[in-house]
Amino acid sequence: MILSIHNLSLPIEDPVLKFLLVLIIILAAPLLLNKIKVPHLLGLIIAGAIIGPNGFNVLARDSSIVVTGTTGLLYIMFLAGLEIDMGDFKRNKWKSLTFGLYTFTAPFVLGFIGAYYLLNFSMLTSILFASLFSSHTLIAYPLVSKLGITKNLSVNITVGGTMITDVMTLLVLAIIVGMSQGDVGTAFWVRLSVSFIIFGLIVLFLFPLIGRWFFKKVNDKISQYIFVLVMIYLAALLAELAGMEAIIGAFFAGLALNRLIPHTSSLMNRVEFVGNAIFIPFFLISVGMLIDFQAFFKSWDTILVAAIMLLASIGGKYLAAVATQKTFRLSKEEGKLIFGLSSASAAATLASVMVGYNIIISESENGEPVRLLNEHVLNGSILLILISCTISSFISMASAQKIAESDNEDTVSGNNHEEENILLAINYDKTVERMVNLGILIKAHSNTEDFFALNIINEDKNESSVKNAEKVLHHASDTAAAADVKLQALKRYDNDVINGINNVIKEQKITDLIIGLEDDKGFSPSFVYNLYNGYLQNDDVNVLVYHAAQPLSTIKKYAVMIPENAHKEAGFFHSLLRVWNIARNSGATLVFYAPETILNILQKIIKKANIEAEFIIMNTWKDGEKTAAQLKEDEALILFMAKRGMQSYIPRMRLIPDLLNKSLKDNNYLLIFPYSGYDKNDAEKRSVGNHDDFMEIGNVIKRIFK
Repeated sequence: MILSIHNLSLPIEDPVLKFLLVLIIILAAPLLLNKIKVPHLLGLIIAGAIIGPNGFNVLARDSSIVVTGTTGLLYIMFLAGLEIDMGDFKRNKWKSLTFGLYTFTAPFVLGFIGAYYLLNFSMLTSILFASLFSSHTLIAYPLVSKLGITKNLSVNITVGGTMITDVMTLLVLAIIVGMSQGDVGTAFWVRLSVSFIIFGLIVLFLFPLIGRWFFKKVNDKISQYIFVLVMIYLAALLAELAGMEAIIGAFFAGLALNRLIPHTSSLMNRVEFVGNAIFIPFFLISVGMLIDFQAFFKSWDTILVAAIMLLASIGGKYLAAVATQKTFRLSKEEGKLIFGLSSASAAATLASVMVGYNIIISESENGEPVRLLNEHVLNGSILLILISCTISSFISMASAQKIAESDNEDTVSGNNHEEENILLAINYDKTVERMVNLGILIKAHSNTEDFFALNIINEDKNESSVKNAEKVLHHASDTAAAADVKLQALKRYDNDVINGINNVIKEQKITDLIIGLEDDKGFSPSFVYNLYNGYLQNDDVNVLVYHAAQPLSTIKKYAVMIPENAHKEAGFFHSLLRVWNIARNSGATLVFYAPETILNILQKIIKKANIEAEFIIMNTWKDGEKTAAQLKEDEALILFMAKRGMQSYIPRMRLIPDLLNKSLKDNNYLLIFPYSGYDKNDAEKRSVGNHDDFMEIGNVIKRIFK
């Protein structure tokens, strides 16, 4: 097909050419700018300015760009809420509140002084003008996320503070708009308060219920992703109906679905991938299309307004970051990262400016409309967006890299992670996905050579056995790949399944063996025999027996039962790390049932784990069995077990399979048999249970968690 001259005219209207050009920009920006150490986020904004209507007019900022860009804007706020560690957020809520007040107040005061006393704006206009700089957009958050430091205290404080300052800013916008239109009264304040409360209750309480029900009923991966998009836009719409901006709704949607989308899950990988590949770049390009450099050569007033805006915004954010650093005694680089993340003005700023610009409060003598925010503020805000995003990108990237390098010092200096090689013994296709998801969830670090799936084929080479092995191993590899995790598929011929598994354990130096139970069989007599007379005969491997009745992401709470003397077993702390990772990566709450001695140890080290936990004294193992039998829906059980001869062994453990078959066939449960071996070269890490010094235990756990 030969393109017509019409299709090649500017701005380009042919949809194929438009989309192709945008994709080329998205592809080229990182490749070209990374070589000269320029963040590609900045490159996308500049590219948008060049090809936009105020540049060479290659593309118009039409509805297609606006819709996709708006999705990108909502995506940024959604990801910020989704990736926040809720355990850290609850622990640091007062720090986030303090930073939110700092980062709202400092720019607001500077902006008000500049507007009211230097620019001679009215009181209402000055207040709205000042509020423009209090908000910020986490435009550099994707950069920080890629470096793997989103759990850093400074990042957590900044993300939490973003919610606070953006909500306050947009509430100011709603109030000023109402006052400018003369309808502020008791009814206005009641309506605003009630609508905000109703919005918060719907999103934060109803959305999780809907999400948990949906993820239980629907396994289709595409449908799950579309459901996430529906929740983002629905929350954004509800926010607008409540008199707020859509970005607040997207952020709240992220908070609502936070625990339902584990950070290590395939769904999380899809959400991040599509957002970072398409929607967020579209948003950055659409922001660049608003930039009109010619406006700054037409009027000195525009330059003056822009200068005051830059001083109030950048200066105020810097003062807030320094105040936060000093208040909480953060490092210099953490203070810089707070400033870098919070210095970008784009989302709420642009929304507020456009709302204020579109409000006409009167007419001038020559009939020209007098706007709440004039065109000088509009043009100045575009320059503010460009410069603030530039500063944010450079400073965030520089400080985040230094923090990431500092976090990796132990590895660089030779203090490697505790050895970790996880093996999934898979045979049935129905259990593959749940076992892979558990394996990903319990992994302590992201090595690509420590995750295996094994299927044993009888040596008679039966054709159906070979096909089944290939099917389940392929399924396992695909499931892991969807979460961006590499899984090594192993196929082995052996007449004896247990013997084949034990040989692989020795060959690959396996530390953790995961065995899945079939839903309809549970603990069958043959499985119990193979467990105690086969799998548990290896003294150097943690054995995890897993039964899944529902997706991991829908579990609210885990009851963790630990028998007396379990902390004296060589593999206890290695096993405890697996439990910690389940909570850290899924956001579920752990309720520990254990003797007081063990609870004292757990409470001593819990601060190092960043999880939500409760502690209940379990006087006898029989009491724990009663608790396990009374688990509710969306609750799961984790049992620390032992084989005969170990210090923590209790004869009643032999009754556990029958208890689980009768009482918990509709619940998830995980049995952990810690290894009993002792390695002289690894004594400090693998046999700390014999120490009475809690500080020594804490130091060991701290090294394990790194």
